[in-house]
Amino acid sequence: MTREEFAALAAKKIILLDGATGTELIKRGLPNGVCPEAWLLDNPDTILEVQQLYAKAGADIVFAPTFGGNRLKLAEFGLEKRCREINQSLVQLSKKAAPNCYVFGDLAPTGKFLQPGGDFPFEEAVQIYKEQADALLEAGVDGFVVETIMDVQEARAAFLAIRELCDLPVMVSLTFEDGMRTLTGNHPVAALITMQALGADAFGCNCSSGPKEMREIIAMMKPYAKIPLLAKPNAGLPSFRDGQTYFSMGAEEFTQHSQALVAAGAGIVGGCCGTDVSHIEALHECLKDQAPPAVQAQTLALLSSARRYEHLGADQPFKVIGERINPTGKKKLQAELLEGKFDLLQQYAEEQQASGAHLLEVNVGMPGIDEVAIMRQAVMLLSRSDTLPLCIDCTEPEVAEAALRIYPGRALFNSISAEPDRLQKVLPVAAKYGAMLIVLPLDEKGIPQTLEQRIDCIERIIKACREYGYDPSELCIDALIMTISADQEAAALSLRQLDWCQEQGLLSVCGLSNVSFGLPRRDLINQAFLAMAISHGLNMAIINPLQQELMQMLYAAEALSGKDRYARAFCERFAQSQTATKKIPDTIAQKPNEQLYKALLGGKPESMPALLEKCLAAGHTPQELVNQVLIPGITEVGERYERKEYFLPQLMLSAEAMQKAMSHLEPLLAQQQDNKSEKPKIVLATVKGDIHDIGKNIVGIMLKNHGFDVIDLGKDRAAADILDAAQKHQVHLVGLSALMTTTMGEMRVVIEMAKERGLHELQFMLGGAVLDQRYADSLGAHYAADALEAVKVAQKLLR
Repeated sequence: MTREEFAALAAKKIILLDGATGTELIKRGLPNGVCPEAWLLDNPDTILEVQQLYAKAGADIVFAPTFGGNRLKLAEFGLEKRCREINQSLVQLSKKAAPNCYVFGDLAPTGKFLQPGGDFPFEEAVQIYKEQADALLEAGVDGFVVETIMDVQEARAAFLAIRELCDLPVMVSLTFEDGMRTLTGNHPVAALITMQALGADAFGCNCSSGPKEMREIIAMMKPYAKIPLLAKPNAGLPSFRDGQTYFSMGAEEFTQHSQALVAAGAGIVGGCCGTDVSHIEALHECLKDQAPPAVQAQTLALLSSARRYEHLGADQPFKVIGERINPTGKKKLQAELLEGKFDLLQQYAEEQQASGAHLLEVNVGMPGIDEVAIMRQAVMLLSRSDTLPLCIDCTEPEVAEAALRIYPGRALFNSISAEPDRLQKVLPVAAKYGAMLIVLPLDEKGIPQTLEQRIDCIERIIKACREYGYDPSELCIDALIMTISADQEAAALSLRQLDWCQEQGLLSVCGLSNVSFGLPRRDLINQAFLAMAISHGLNMAIINPLQQELMQMLYAAEALSGKDRYARAFCERFAQSQTATKKIPDTIAQKPNEQLYKALLGGKPESMPALLEKCLAAGHTPQELVNQVLIPGITEVGERYERKEYFLPQLMLSAEAMQKAMSHLEPLLAQQQDNKSEKPKIVLATVKGDIHDIGKNIVGIMLKNHGFDVIDLGKDRAAADILDAAQKHQVHLVGLSALMTTTMGEMRVVIEMAKERGLHELQFMLGGAVLDQRYADSLGAHYAADALEAVKVAQKLLR
């Protein structure tokens, strides 16, 4: 199946996917604690029956049962060396079961958190997925699905692995939680923008919710989607009774809600956990004669980071691109970057975001630097700690490749000119990763002296960009402002170019400071020209947002132009007199303990030792720092996580910073404490048959940071092992985790065995995505919805 054939099919009809595989296999005898993929090879009739039923029910596409077929997942069962064999054999079973359906190879999570949000190497993940994709490709799959992903960066790794092997269609599906974010905080629209710019053929969501809850996510993405949207919901929410997991939504109700999904914009539908052939049959009957929703994005001028997005356009607010992350003229930043340090870079990022920047430009080019390595590190750091989309500023293709490959969003790339090297070497790199482009109207002859010459350059660049799939709306034309001190007509020429861009419906951008170079009171020239440029249609500017007068002028200009409807943003900023003179954050002016608190909130583990030493030198005792700075700080991090202001990457970074700080202080604390009190102990474990431990690990980190002694038994632990550990360590609280509906019943086994052993004072805390308060109450246990709640429960029970 070619990508063109896939697009034609999606334009012709609503594509029907298959239903659940895992819950259907459990019905047919799949036991807990085994590798499903290997079990299928020993019991092939089970998957043949399931997929034959789906094919007969009307499915257009069935997923090969290779969900856990990547090397890392197979290694949990000692089967990593059989990766190729297992994947190819499973594809053959699907092709046998559904000869009249398209068979898509299924790539799913590795169970690791990838860089930059996590610590697992991005390129290693790409290679792991590439091994699996290569096996699936050789086995003859018709396309691929990357599904049930919790982090857009992992979806990017899987997608790049596939696309670097072949040009078959690829569908990408993330799983979103109650707050319409993934576990790592990805926003649905931001993730859509990232993946469709990268080249995904369809995007959507699966698992984690029923069709009713999924409708809002599809509706949110629809205005921005230039590719078909996919929805594969569960059959409602699971419940657990009599040792079995049940999904409440029958085929009729599921189909009714799925119709609403289609109305919201989903053109590819199917079923996930709890659905069976009856759900797919009902969907087929309901949707077989219905036309698919139109796929027509309202705009393509979209940028994204992992957690937010920006919409560019003439009808959108003016965008400020923060210029400060550039070593030119900044000796301290130059010195730090040459040493491989990034404290100032992160400070500049924080200050610019706090001062109103919408994007951050990143340039690390200077003599004597390893620009490829430093750019990659800079992009990783900024992607971890900041939410603004990035503008990557470089000229060498190797640097562009390093930055755009690791960036977990859709960046703006600065820039593409009509110079042959830029068009032949840099443009293909930017296009591969789907970046929006700043177009610089110059060529190998230099800077054009007339508007006509500039237009000629722009049109040549647009033509070249079209060959790589770009629409002109995805290009931002640089006004190419030159200093008026050397050419009195320079500003007027740029303004005429802006008029032309506005007439052509093209976006425009400028680097502001050039216009005033060599003149006194450059701030006045910059402000005046920016106001003039905005009146001529300028959409964005690369400026220093810490210049308050310039930013104040921008707020006023937006209100006067009507883009700031009812002057809401202007009034919000200047309603109170003190707001108008709000000081820019000054890290250097902060006291050492304030810097330490801020570094903990910002998740900067590498800064903690030096800041602690500054605090100690200023007279703070280790105990004061723990009680008055670190504990309040990590508590605030947890509360921000609970309020959905922070997400998993920030939580993990701050937890790492806390651990670094405590490791540094522990020897000093031991000296201060003559009678050191014993920490309250807690045993943590993921129950038997469940090999997922991400959530448990996060809980363990948070408990340690709040002063608990955590005995972590790991995953897939039998009830007897858990209770033996509880007795050995004389704990009063055990935390149990289960991610799957098929393993949550093991929690009951542990609790009942504790009663049989007479451990009546032993209490249990339960957590996991499939659990709720009602289930915990039914077992006489305590429920913790997340890591912060686990800390609160433990504090209540043990202190």
